[in-house]
Amino acid sequence: MYHLLTQARWLGVDRHWMYPRCGQPCREASDGEEGGRDTEVMQQETVPLPASSKKTKQPKECFLIQPKDRKDNTTKTRKRRKKKITDVLAKSEPKPGVPEDLQKLMKDYYSSSRSVIELEELNLPDSCFLKANDLTHSLSSYLKEICPKWVKLRKNHSEKKSVLMLIICSSAIRTLELIRSMTAFRGDSKVIKLFAKHIKVQEQMKLLEKRVVHLGVGTPGRIKELVKQGGLNLNPLKFLVFDWNWRDQKLRRMMDIPEVRKEVFELLEMGVLSLCKSESLKLGLF
Repeated sequence: MYHLLTQARWLGVDRHWMYPRCGQPCREASDGEEGGRDTEVMQQETVPLPASSKKTKQPKECFLIQPKDRKDNTTKTRKRRKKKITDVLAKSEPKPGVPEDLQKLMKDYYSSSRSVIELEELNLPDSCFLKANDLTHSLSSYLKEICPKWVKLRKNHSEKKSVLMLIICSSAIRTLELIRSMTAFRGDSKVIKLFAKHIKVQEQMKLLEKRVVHLGVGTPGRIKELVKQGGLNLNPLKFLVFDWNWRDQKLRRMMDIPEVRKEVFELLEMGVLSLCKSESLKLGLF
């Protein structure tokens, strides 16, 4: 270092030029060295990156749905609502039921399962039917008309497990309504409620065994069950009245309800039709 300083002083060169602030002697890079550095930087920049281990997701194909050409002149057609029985009945006037209605319903019900000869056997003569209600009668007035000798019949009836008159309706609530509306007719007659709501079959069978009952009001399903189990004998029965013309909140008659209609026809086949043909039992449509 001493020789270099002396040589620099001899040549007239300042020592601060040789030693910059960093404390290291500076020397100018040659053109060859600069070119080498540039190539190294370019090589570093151009080195390809290693491929990632994860697979690159390929872009999914997109399909553009072309909107349908809508014609300005065309208007949307509204779907027609299907007519219900309530809509038809609400606009039509009520018609009283007639014996032909019951005969027609029986043929339609058994047409798919019976032969022509068997369907003819289901026909009942007109003598089996009582006068139908013309929608002007209350229940008491109708029963008085079809059975003017009720008091005498009631006194002569002494057989248990049977009734003289059965009134068939569609529900338990309607049963209670009918019992309340027939007070003027029944008098001192014993009445029994024959429906399944809150009352067991065994309880009704015990009531029929204990005392003599003159009137029975109820649904066809429970009456059919009592006949099937031997709790109710149909042979002493003289009058079978259907609550034919009354309609519920949906404007349905009892025979418009499929379940009730099925039970009615099954009950008719459990001895009712044979009693009608022997003219010991009469049918009425209230």
